[in-house]
Parts: sequence; structure tokens; C-alpha cells
Amino acid sequence: MEFEWIAIALDDVVWIALAFVFGFLASLVGLPPLVGFLITGFVLGYFGMAGGAVLNKLADLGITILLFTVGLKLDLRALIRPQVWAVTLVHSTTVTVLVGLLVFWLAVLGLPVFAGLDLGTALLVGFALSFSSTVFAVSSLQASGEMKSLHGSIAVGILIMQDLAAVAFLAASTGKLPTIWAPALLLLPLLRPVLIQLLLRVGHGELMILYGLVLALGGAELFEMAGIKGDLGALVFGVLVASHPRASELAKSMFGFKDLFLVGFFLSIGLVGELTWPALLVGVALVPLVAGKSLLFLLLMTRFRLRARTSLLAALNLNNFSEFGLIVTAIGVSNGWLGPEWLVVVAVALSVSFIVAAPLVAADDWFYGRYRALWTRFQREPRLPDDDYLDTQSATIAVFGMGRVGTGAYDTMREKFGETVIGVDFSNVAVRQHREAGRNVLHGDPSDADFWEKVDSDHQIELVMLALPNLMANLDALAELRRVDFKGRVTATARYPGEDTELLDHGATAVFNIYQQAGAGFAEYTITLEDAPSHPEDIDIAPEGSSSNGSRDTKK
Repeated sequence: MEFEWIAIALDDVVWIALAFVFGFLASLVGLPPLVGFLITGFVLGYFGMAGGAVLNKLADLGITILLFTVGLKLDLRALIRPQVWAVTLVHSTTVTVLVGLLVFWLAVLGLPVFAGLDLGTALLVGFALSFSSTVFAVSSLQASGEMKSLHGSIAVGILIMQDLAAVAFLAASTGKLPTIWAPALLLLPLLRPVLIQLLLRVGHGELMILYGLVLALGGAELFEMAGIKGDLGALVFGVLVASHPRASELAKSMFGFKDLFLVGFFLSIGLVGELTWPALLVGVALVPLVAGKSLLFLLLMTRFRLRARTSLLAALNLNNFSEFGLIVTAIGVSNGWLGPEWLVVVAVALSVSFIVAAPLVAADDWFYGRYRALWTRFQREPRLPDDDYLDTQSATIAVFGMGRVGTGAYDTMREKFGETVIGVDFSNVAVRQHREAGRNVLHGDPSDADFWEKVDSDHQIELVMLALPNLMANLDALAELRRVDFKGRVTATARYPGEDTELLDHGATAVFNIYQQAGAGFAEYTITLEDAPSHPEDIDIAPEGSSSNGSRDTKK
């Protein structure tokens, strides 16, 4: 027994070390680390290694926590847009039928792996390949800070509609009907006040992280007990607290755990079965189908009045096969509808589609700007009001990213320079909240090539202040500013050592490091206080919010 536990521990050490090595090598050549994790899985599978007990558990937890964090950021109103539900319905049906007919034709020709499939099983393969990856798209959108952008919300909405279709298929194909307790889940919204009160009382540290895990895993377990796929429960519990301001803090606290657990998911893809040459070749041969899927997404979204850029960026994030395709295929194999080699085929197709999609998503703004004349041919009039070109009117100062830092910068600049200052954010929810608070905030994307072309020709922007969520988002905006040869000043925010230099190298005029310079600003603020008291007890603490500039009165 002792040697068995040692062997399990060594397996875990091996996959963790290999995941780091291949993930690091992938990042060195400009690919996302997930590509290295996928390669690690196939290496482990080739040498017959199971990956260890920890890996299997992490893979399951990764998907559950991912869907929970998606729920935390989900705007349910996005799902009722025809750009989401209608596009999903038409796209999924079309891809299922066309790919199914293609697979059936190859089966009639008697090609290896395909031979023996009837029309029904061919359509099942088409259905499995119609999905796009929630894991890939959400990870990419969060890494680029574009989760709340219009193209991000459209892509996530489509993925959720696809996931719901997969859940329905799983329930029907396994013959596992929901239990008699399933209707009671409709009462879950009644729990929201309790969940919100707990969220307000758990603080900002480890209790908040544990609370997030309880919601995610508890929601999944509750749905499993009701005979419904547990991942949907994690999503629902995320949605229940999504509209509260502290939901974004909860999502950030779960971010690191989600990324760690998803390493297990990506590795597990390569461990689904024995890799044979026929399965490998067929899997690779299926990858070009994702280009057709993306083109169909682009056509449908532009027909539903989305701009070409919004449609293309959303389509590129959906330019892959899905982990749900593996689940659907596994159901087909377990029911005897498909041969076991199809699990390997879909796993290979999924992995290679990730490797192809990763650099395209990373360069999506360049890809749009470089071939903009081609993409805009798909565009139709009139466009949606919240997806039209941004009009900055007569503004000369624009603050991009209206989070806490951006909002503070906007308020200060507005107080000093007046109506010539505007704010810009790509979250419709944030824009609406700021407008209700009396701020002049517009909906727009700082990495939008169309916007900067218009600024360059029609507007008078002289100062751009970038307070975007992360380094990648700031760098994308700077790339667009360089492309249009912007002549004004550009300031940007940084959070970590080394980001300052990188932002300056990419065209920023000045960089404010939030964490490093906050201390200096605090000290200068303290020194410049008029009549600073000699003793701390002499300070009269004003009620929170009583002073607009954050200062405190002192006793005279």
C-alpha cells in the first residue's frame, strides 16, 4: 500500500513538471501555455501514464469553477438577444447537418474510422463538432480583459446556449431523467438575498475564496442530486449573485484557482485513449472545418446587424471544437453508437483546433485591421445602436477603462478640464451605471481599429488615458494608436514590475504604476495636509463619502 501511494505521488509530480516545461516552452514561442498543457497530455498518453489522482480531480473542478466564474459575469439579458439565441440555433443546426452529411459520405466511401457509420451516427458526430469551447473562449477573453466587451458577451452567450443544448442531449441520450426534486430548483432565486448577505459578510480574504468554492461545488452537487448535470448548477449559482457589485471581486478571488484547475482539464484531453495513426490523421483532417464554422458565425452575426469587427472577434473566439464534443462522443461510445477510436479523433481535432485558434485570437485586432476592407463587405445596415461607431464629439481627453482607477481619473480630470473629458468602457452595464451617476461615458473599445481611424480623421482627442484591466488590453490599444500615427499624449497604468518599460516601449508617453506610486502619492498627500496635527488622536475622521476628493478635515 505504501509503494502504491508513492507511485501515485510520483505520477502527480511527473505531470506537474511536464505541464510546467511544455507550458513554459509554448509561452517562449508566443503561444498560450494551454497549448503546452495539451501537448503534455498527449505525451503522458503516449507513454501510458494515467496522470495521477490529483489530475483527474483537477480536471473536474476546473470546468465547474470555470462555469461558476462565467455565471458571475453573465448578463442574462444577453441571452435573449437574437444575435445570441437565433445565431446559435441556426449555426448549430446547419453545422450538424452539413458535417453529418460529410461524415456519412466518407462512411459510404468506406474510409478508415468512418466505415460502418450510418446516417444517425454521422449526424451525432456533426452535433459533437458543432460546439465551440467554453474553456478556451472564456480563458482567452479573461486574459485579454475583454470578457465584458460586446463581442465577448455575444461569444459567451452563444457558448452558454450551446452548453444548454449539450445538457439536454446528455439527459436524453443517457435516459437519465431529472428526479422529482428538479422542479424545486426553480425556487433557487429565493435564496439570492441570503447568498448576497453572506457575500457581504465574508470579508476580502480566504473566507471569500472558500465561499466561492462552496457556491460552485455546492451548486454542482445540488443539481447532480436533482438528476441534472452539475456544471449547470455551478453556472446558475454564479448567476444568482452576478448582479451584486462584489461579484466581480469574488470572480477575481477565484481566478487563480480556476486557471490551476483548468491545467488538469487540458492535460486530460490527451489521455482519452490510445493514439493511433488513423485516428491522428482523421482528427487533423477535421480541423479545417472550424474555418467553415467561423465563417458561418461571421455571416450570421453580420446579418443580425452586428459590425464586422464585433462579428469577427466573436467568431475567432469560437473558432475551435469543444470539450462538450468529447462528452457527446463519450456518450456515443458508451452506448455503442461509435467506436472507441472516435474519442481519440475528437480529442486530436479539439487539441489542434486550440493550437490553430490561439495565435489568431491573440492577433485578432491586427487580423481585423490588416484585412478590414474584406471584413467590412459582410457588414449590413442599419447596425445595432450599441455597436455603432463611437462618436467622441468635441472631447479632447478620453479615459479608457472606467473601473475604480479610471473613474477616479475621470472625476479628477472632469473637475479640472470640464466637459472636454469623456470616459469610454466596453461594458454596457458599466456605461449605464456611470451615466446614471451623471458621468459622460460612452460605449467603445480602445483596440477598435474603426474607432481610431475616425479619431484620426474627425475628432480632436489630444490626451488618451489608458486604465484598462490588464497589460494585454493596454498593449492592444497602444498598437492601434501607433497604427494610426496618433500625435497626442498617451498615459497608461501598470500593476507589476516590468510593465512600465513594456508600455513605454510600445508608445506610452508616461506610465503610472498603481502599486508602486500609490505609496508615494499617499505620503505626498499626508505632507501637504494643512495644519497637520502632531498626534493621530487629533484627527477628526469624516464620515465616508463626505468629501469628494478623499481628504479628511482636522481639528483646529
